[in-house]
Amino acid sequence: MLDFNSRGQTALHVNAAIDAALVARNGATPPRSYLGGSRLGHACERALQFEFLQAPKDEGAEFDGRILRIFGIGHALEDVAVDWLRAAGFDLYTRRGNRPDGEQFGFAVAGGRIRGHVDGILAGGPAVPGLAFPALWECKTMNAKAWRETSSKGVAIAKPIYAAQIAVYQAYMDAAVPGAADHPALFTAINKDTAELHHELVPFDAALAQRMSDRAVRVLRACDAGDLLPRIATSRDFHECRFCPWAERCWAQPA
Repeated sequence: MLDFNSRGQTALHVNAAIDAALVARNGATPPRSYLGGSRLGHACERALQFEFLQAPKDEGAEFDGRILRIFGIGHALEDVAVDWLRAAGFDLYTRRGNRPDGEQFGFAVAGGRIRGHVDGILAGGPAVPGLAFPALWECKTMNAKAWRETSSKGVAIAKPIYAAQIAVYQAYMDAAVPGAADHPALFTAINKDTAELHHELVPFDAALAQRMSDRAVRVLRACDAGDLLPRIATSRDFHECRFCPWAERCWAQPA
């Protein structure tokens, strides 16, 4: 007699094997030895310290297979977006020389302790009002709820961490790509649920870039001095704290 109940067991076994492989691969990946430009807009400076110092995360806070699969899908969709833009006639560079083995565009300052890698540089393309070249290109994938908020409110309001990233990248990439800070960046958001696309021009916010640069220096100096910066909240129930992978470590320390 055929056992149709075995279908669910097949999925469990295959998924378990995939997730175990992803977790092992992620665990073997060396952690960042620098403060990432994409992280400077994080709400809590103490969390940035823990991240930079590679402090162990709380038990159960490491990425599991499902989260790593979500990350993988996001990276794959960004590659798809590159193909779409190029097919539309945009001269988009994601690596130097546009070779698969080329070096990714990026910057390093403060002795290499602050770094960032951009998704791409637009060197030309169809006429789009307000878009001038060269322009930085930043791409994010989102679920439907986050995408709707971003497309309706704009990235600066809906996703300030991304706006901070763009401003920092425009500031630091301008030396290598003259005009990067003069021209608005093109921000692309992909709705992972519906494949809808949101494109937004983001003018350079010099004040935001300066605040993020100052924050990076403050975090690094505190780390060097062995000081803990203030946490973002006075209550552990604060939403940022509830999802922080260092919450246990943080709240065991002085305010």
